[in-house]
Amino acid sequence: MPKRIFPIPDVLNPFKGKKQRIMNYNPVTGIASRKPAAEVKITVFNFKQDHCIEEVLQNINEVFQYTDTPETSWINIDGIRKEEVHAICTRFGIHYLIEEDILNVGQRAKMDEIGDQLFCVLPMIYFNHQSCTIEQEQVSIVLGKNFVLSFQEDPARDVFDPIREKLRINGFRTRMSSADYLCYTLLDVIVDSYFIILDKLGERIELMEDVVQHEANNRTLARINLLRRELLLFRRAIAPVRELVNGFLKSENPLLDEHTMKFYKDVFDHIVHCNDLTDNYKDMVFNLQEQYHTQLNLKMNEVMKVLAVVTTLMAPLTVIAGIYGMNFDNMPELHSPNGYFTVLGIMVLILIIMIILFKKRGWF
Repeated sequence: MPKRIFPIPDVLNPFKGKKQRIMNYNPVTGIASRKPAAEVKITVFNFKQDHCIEEVLQNINEVFQYTDTPETSWINIDGIRKEEVHAICTRFGIHYLIEEDILNVGQRAKMDEIGDQLFCVLPMIYFNHQSCTIEQEQVSIVLGKNFVLSFQEDPARDVFDPIREKLRINGFRTRMSSADYLCYTLLDVIVDSYFIILDKLGERIELMEDVVQHEANNRTLARINLLRRELLLFRRAIAPVRELVNGFLKSENPLLDEHTMKFYKDVFDHIVHCNDLTDNYKDMVFNLQEQYHTQLNLKMNEVMKVLAVVTTLMAPLTVIAGIYGMNFDNMPELHSPNGYFTVLGIMVLILIIMIILFKKRGWF
């Protein structure tokens, strides 16, 4: 199952539960720590310009018939188990270092060129609408002569359905191209899906801009922090993809046709744009935090203003009450029958005059 980039509490109750951070460290030569998938689904597209064979295989041995075919084969494995991955890598002549990278979890996006094969690993990212959090799964792609292997963790979802639909259409460009163009389409659809995540995060940022204006409280601050954390972790996940695509552009491997390089350049432009948008959103979230503190200061200033006005209004009344509260026998008006009402009237009159004066000065 895909793991969350960073487990967080429900945004509707940001103080529910405890925060947890799971750090994955798997060196290249380490033992794979991945839990075996309960189900492995293998989908094969074997195609050329005038025909396309689509199969869903249950037995790993059925894949081996596509090892050496004149047509282009796309073999997609949903669900990672060590036995199946080892059997496929052995049959297709994939280096054991690539096999370990496929099996290991928490890999940083990268591109490797080993022998006559190209390998890349990158995150496929989804937006969980229920918890408003980002989830990711690791996708590994191996490009060889006349074949592309893709390994995914979750058989329940991916972003490759548009490619499958295009492969079923006669005369479509992917059907008439080689394996390097198919590899480009896989990278392109993954990178394009990042913009969908950015749209969702952008909507959350716009929503929080309105919330901060009206609800500058601890709950709002918690929601801003959750949004900032998701955005930073999204940025951390996609930032290395830029170098990954750049690795294809710099490669001189004969598997990459010169006419296909302009398409990889287009993917590179997309991932650069995506990183720029992420940086812009990061700045917007930091501005949200500053706006939150500004709203708090404004509310505090309003409270202090009210307290200052009340204190100022009560100051002369307190002085008068203090004077007439002194315990002396010989005081003017002390024994006057109307002394209490006279002093009380004077105090009310002073209060009214001060309120009118403050209103004219615009102090409240």
